[in-house]
Amino acid sequence: MRNAIFAALAATFALLLLTAEAQEPWSKEKAWDWYKRQPWLVGCNFLPSSAVNGVEMWRAETFDPATIDRELGWAQKIGFNSSRVFLNYVVWAADAEGLKERMRKFLSIAQRRRVRVMFVLLDDCNFAGRVAKAEPQPPPVPGVHNSQWVSSPPLALVADRAAWPMLERYITDVVGAFASDNRVLIWDLYNEPGNSGMGAKSRPLMEAAFAWARAARPSQPLTTGAWANFRDPMQTRMMELSDVVSFHGYDPRPGIEAKLSLCAAYGRPVICTEWLRRQVGNTFAAILPVFGQRRIGCWSWGLVAGRTQTYFPWGSPRNAPKPKQWQHDLFHTDGTPFDPKELKLIKGVTAEPQ
Repeated sequence: MRNAIFAALAATFALLLLTAEAQEPWSKEKAWDWYKRQPWLVGCNFLPSSAVNGVEMWRAETFDPATIDRELGWAQKIGFNSSRVFLNYVVWAADAEGLKERMRKFLSIAQRRRVRVMFVLLDDCNFAGRVAKAEPQPPPVPGVHNSQWVSSPPLALVADRAAWPMLERYITDVVGAFASDNRVLIWDLYNEPGNSGMGAKSRPLMEAAFAWARAARPSQPLTTGAWANFRDPMQTRMMELSDVVSFHGYDPRPGIEAKLSLCAAYGRPVICTEWLRRQVGNTFAAILPVFGQRRIGCWSWGLVAGRTQTYFPWGSPRNAPKPKQWQHDLFHTDGTPFDPKELKLIKGVTAEPQ
């Protein structure tokens, strides 16, 4: 009896120790060692032009390897070496093994194109205003920026503790399956927690996501990007928990400089996981050299002007005419560039020794 009690106590202690360790980010030294072994990381937030959102990208019926290969080939040609890619919980919940198999196919394509991948697991953005479902997705609303984007998971589950065991399984299953896969560059656990009116209600799930992902023992670093008021308690908590500090920067150059200073205060490598908003001066000409000179990893939004319609500005109304100045994206669907001079600049900057 006494031995059984001691064994139970030992198991409990081990579990508590694992949980405590899982809460701790990498040391600053380990984070810098990892970062110094990388090339200058530069790429884009990627969905194939044939997908209206992450659900359509990853469902078996609409997964599109041919388009993925073709468009990542265009990314490779301009010097992009990485991509940030959104998953969606509802696809995993409907077909976990199928999703992981399609992720492996995607990683194989990306590897052939010499593009490493940052996966995003959770996301509060819900521009479609509807509940995500693993079923055929509606077509884009003409003229509307990112009209069918849905959250991951459905927003009602974010603060519903009864749903958390499944969310924990999702994160540990996906991260665990690729924990030692060198084709996966980094895990972005939660895109813009608090968006879509969620506010501080998303903080507990954001913190839990770090613990769950760490429990899967990934070889890759973890991050969640600051995107609103960087001094807000939830934003600072994201950066405290991250192995590598990340942020979103759609500002003109002075705003980017200010955000870089705030992020650098954490003493860790800094990366920008979303940027590019041409109409306010957040352009490749103005911003990419700043990132390149400081070796800040950066992923602009969009590659090909497809079904997400992110070449329209935020808040564009239904049936808005196609803008002369694109907000995001680089290529038309036939591979011709939006701005050939822009692509020449990107090639030049990415080809420079870093």
